[in-house]
Amino acid sequence: MATHTATLTVDAGAVNPIELQDLSKDDPLHSTQDKDATLENLENTRDEETPPSTAVEARQKWNSPRINMWRVFATFWSFFVMGMNDGSYGALIGRLEDYYDLNYTVVSLVFLSPFAGYTFAAVVNNMVHVRFGQRGIAIVGPACHLVSYIILAVHPPYPVLVVIYIFVGFGQGLVDAAWCAWLGNMANANEVAGFLHSCYALGATVSPLIATGMFSGGGLPWYSFFYVMIGGSAIELLSSATAFWKQTGVVYRTENPSVTSDKSGRTREALKNKVTWIFALFIFGYVGAEGLSIKHPSFSLKLTFIVSLGGWIIQFMTNVRSASSFQSGATSTGFWGGMAVGRVVLGFLTSKLGEFKAVVVYIAISVILELIFWLVPSLIVSAISVALLGFFLGPLFPTAMVFVTKLMPKHLHVGSVGFAAAFGGSGGAIFPFLVGAIAQAKGVKTLQPVILALLGGIAALWLLLRTAGKKKEDDTEEVQIRT
Repeated sequence: MATHTATLTVDAGAVNPIELQDLSKDDPLHSTQDKDATLENLENTRDEETPPSTAVEARQKWNSPRINMWRVFATFWSFFVMGMNDGSYGALIGRLEDYYDLNYTVVSLVFLSPFAGYTFAAVVNNMVHVRFGQRGIAIVGPACHLVSYIILAVHPPYPVLVVIYIFVGFGQGLVDAAWCAWLGNMANANEVAGFLHSCYALGATVSPLIATGMFSGGGLPWYSFFYVMIGGSAIELLSSATAFWKQTGVVYRTENPSVTSDKSGRTREALKNKVTWIFALFIFGYVGAEGLSIKHPSFSLKLTFIVSLGGWIIQFMTNVRSASSFQSGATSTGFWGGMAVGRVVLGFLTSKLGEFKAVVVYIAISVILELIFWLVPSLIVSAISVALLGFFLGPLFPTAMVFVTKLMPKHLHVGSVGFAAAFGGSGGAIFPFLVGAIAQAKGVKTLQPVILALLGGIAALWLLLRTAGKKKEDDTEEVQIRT
């Protein structure tokens, strides 16, 4: 038998011989065949082993692995560009009417066409992830922005604008679902998602200010605003593609394996889940009137349920509170600023309270603030209550995203979030006409009860969402016990 002798020196100077035996050749346990058999048995044992019930998934952090810091920055910038796009509609609408000599109804098609893009994105989002990974999203989404803004900057015929905004909506839909799902599954998801959506609100805040400054103050044509958007989307494409370049389809399938035998596709599987539909209705109510825009002579902003509140506040403050144009615009900007700050600050409180309790508290406070805004006839009180309203309403969207990622299997996150975003977009297409018709017939005061009704509706859906999620968990546990 082959032997090797090593010498060990001790402080006392004594020398102890140590005999080391080489077992690689003569020991049958270390023969090639037995080694392969042993490894095979270990693999089989590992595959058959069931993780303990106390096991938890190790989630990525925003700064670990280190590349995530750059990826998180890329997603933040992408949402900032999305916010700038959405916040610019109100400032552009009047300019488009004058430039193309069209009425409001025709011009409002640019609000409706992105919904078609969002819908198509919801259909193909999972396919893009599975085949091309997050790299595909990081390239296609920002590229849709960049190419679209380049075309818009050359002010083509109006029908081309309508078509181009479909591609804008497609890019928004891909990016929205992908980054919400990715960050929603991180450690400290509420804080990170709060910053993400705060970047959107910040973009929507500064966008109309930049646009109106260029149009009114600088005397520039409406399409000059898209020079700014070209620069922003170019940075978005470069940062996203670089940060997510290694996140291929193979990596995505490995990190997000399908855990069911459903062969109909991940999107269809997500649509079979009740949580997806309740969540989509919640987003539908939250983003309710996303395409609505009330034109004001000197200051316009796009409206949504959340954004609609931030936009029609201008009209309410002007007509009901007798505010000046500057005061009305400043109040609406305060709403957006409150939303941006609330999404950052309240994300830390949400982590302590838990998503469900936090949303219940935020909605309850929002109802009280809405009543104050409606019933107290004071300009100062109205301005303060509106800013606080944005502060407490802002976290609802990111908190709901995080909550749903905890209720749904990981491989369904993109499909569920993507469908909810598209379905919410349909609310943005429907509510503007309904609410606009009510306001035109009954006056802007009647919009306050509409907002209260929407708050009550999403509160009910939130309670239902938790019930459906708990039932799903109970059903899964029962199946595991039987098997």
